[in-house]
Amino acid sequence: MSTFISENKKYHNPVEFALEKIGGRWKMPILWRISKKSPWRYGELKKDLEGISHKMLSAQLKELEKDGLIKRKSYPVVPPKVEYSLTPKGREVIPAIEELRRVGNFLKGKDLTEKSDIKKI
Repeated sequence: MSTFISENKKYHNPVEFALEKIGGRWKMPILWRISKKSPWRYGELKKDLEGISHKMLSAQLKELEKDGLIKRKSYPVVPPKVEYSLTPKGREVIPAIEELRRVGNFLKGKDLTEKSDIKKI
């Protein structure tokens, strides 16, 4: 496979690139929630994503918006009102997240620490 550069970073394959954009602890859970109910307000996401800090949620939302996966709509009211929804590009990644959920449910039924389940490449 050939390498490519995006935003001054070198990637060796599309999977590496995809994981950069939607990987990590919080991005997929954020995208998943927004796909099931839209729009979401910041406070709703913060409450629903148990354990995420304000700083982390804000950073993840900014990255997802920068990458074109979510749309942020702000209203000129006091107190500030901001809503998040998926973009068409964001909707395209949801089937991959659904498949990872299916694989996760399958794997949690297995003890992957057993040597018979670990294969060397």
